Amino acid sequence: MNFFEIRVAGLIQQVEANSTTPGIDGLGPKEQLRRIHSVVAGMVNDQYECWFKHVQPELKTKGVHFKTRNELNRRELSWLKNYFEEQVQPVLTPLAIDPAHPFPQFANKSLYILLWLDDPDTPSVERMMAFIPVPRILPRVVRMPGTTRIPDSYIFLSDVLKLFARRLFPGYKVISVQAFRVTRNSDLYIDEEEVENLLQTVEEELYNRRKGAAVRMEIEEGVEEQLLDELLDAIRLPKQHVFRIKGPINMLRLMSAYDLIDRPDLKFPAFTPYHPPALRHVPNIFSVISREDILLHHPYESFEPVVDFVRQAAVDPQVLAIKITLYRTGSDSPIVKALIDAARNNKQVTVLMEIKARFDEANNINWAKILEEAGVHVVYGFVGLKTHCKCCLIVRREDQVLRRYAHLGTGNYHVKTAKLYTDVSLLTANDKITTEVAEVFNALTGFAKSPQFQNLLVAPFTLHKRLNEMIQRETRNARKNKPARIVVKCNSLIDRETIDNLYEASRAGVQIELIIRGICGLVPGVRGMSENIRVRSILGRFLEHSRLFYFQNADGEPVILAGSADWMPRNFYRRVEVVFPIESPTLRTRLIDEILQNYLERFCPCQAVKIQRLLCAGNDW
Repeated sequence: MNFFEIRVAGLIQQVEANSTTPGIDGLGPKEQLRRIHSVVAGMVNDQYECWFKHVQPELKTKGVHFKTRNELNRRELSWLKNYFEEQVQPVLTPLAIDPAHPFPQFANKSLYILLWLDDPDTPSVERMMAFIPVPRILPRVVRMPGTTRIPDSYIFLSDVLKLFARRLFPGYKVISVQAFRVTRNSDLYIDEEEVENLLQTVEEELYNRRKGAAVRMEIEEGVEEQLLDELLDAIRLPKQHVFRIKGPINMLRLMSAYDLIDRPDLKFPAFTPYHPPALRHVPNIFSVISREDILLHHPYESFEPVVDFVRQAAVDPQVLAIKITLYRTGSDSPIVKALIDAARNNKQVTVLMEIKARFDEANNINWAKILEEAGVHVVYGFVGLKTHCKCCLIVRREDQVLRRYAHLGTGNYHVKTAKLYTDVSLLTANDKITTEVAEVFNALTGFAKSPQFQNLLVAPFTLHKRLNEMIQRETRNARKNKPARIVVKCNSLIDRETIDNLYEASRAGVQIELIIRGICGLVPGVRGMSENIRVRSILGRFLEHSRLFYFQNADGEPVILAGSADWMPRNFYRRVEVVFPIESPTLRTRLIDEILQNYLERFCPCQAVKIQRLLCAGNDW
């Protein structure tokens, strides 16, 4: 969905501006759009075929029944009638379209019911169009209670609305009824160099985003062409951007069924993250970190030590300052609450709040205001750059000496996603690292045209150059018949220069393993170009999110890195990113043998793999 709101929306704008500039694949905007729609249409068909031919029948064999309007029995119809009248109808607002009632402004990605109505008393009057906006507060999957002999069954809210829609237009005949939704351009357009108040400008732009140009319509099949043409004309959307759906709109809403269906036997077993004993109920986490670096692999290991790191700093009388970057935090963040406590305890608290974090802007603006009211110094980073790095720095007085402690991670300071995404955290008091983390914060809060870093790789200053130098070093080693190997794990790989350097490395004989969850612009296994490159994409219980990098470096110790950056132009040039080295011998061995090697040994390249747990063997799809 975000792909259409941002990337497809951008292509449509290029086409409207008559731009012919090709992308990394050599295709112009028109051809990119054509191919996207062709591929997405096939993916949508596959999605609904999977639901109707595989998932739904399999659920049925387990006693979980999803029903359509035509499959309801008398008891279920009676129950749904009462449910509609008591729980649904009171919050609905039917909208008729006539000269006195113009077309509504369809909200982005909201569900609507489209009706074609006929007045039996006026045969000469044309049929009329009407809409039912479906409030987001209503659950999209409805559980119908069973009996002692019959299990509960389930139905989509859109089917319920279509079943009883005629009750909202008494006296009219319903000719057709379909559910639909519109996707709008949701990018923010801000000239940061011209605005005086970035916070206020982003708030205003969020309001305007709700009115962004339509870029896609999903509508149930069977809609009358005349009706569809009138609807598309009203929202100024060409017909080629319409996807006709053979089922319920927005299958993502099925996620709510997971909690509705009380069948533990059909769900993943309960998972409790491991909490390292050295960090369990420790009154002073800084004493532990001062002795050795700590690496945590979430969600297999608890995120709680990271929360404790900030919580203890907030109340520790020896802590003088806390600095942290916040990109996505959640609506009920214990870390933000700890920062507020720290400010109230007279610590110097600085928060780099990224208020342009896509689709989290409103939440981050709210937190920024709350933090400022509590006395926290909130800044927004560099003009023209998003701050995407995951860093926290604690300054503590110990025996009349100031010592720094740092947390560096691959994921956000978000306790909920820390239970769902795979990420790594490094807690360290290593002075070489913490000194440069302090330099990162100085650059973010002050002025710095070209700060220098020896240990950290920081975008947009040194990250792209240093990573490509490491690729080129492996290429030179391979040409000298030295061992040469690269392992990369990240979400996306689409930077053209980096891909070209990886192709060159492959031609030289470097063995390259890529674990790319999402978009990969590199083609593996092409004779004479990428024969030594293998690509894996892993789909499992947890979202693969960690970014890990390994370079063999035959003339010295292997280089092992982790950080916030994917290998994309936006991460290299338009974001502040921090990639950090793993220097502890124990942690280096663990990251290679227990984490990276598990991915490489257990999952075959170039195929999707369904897994229950990362460290358990998976079954091929």
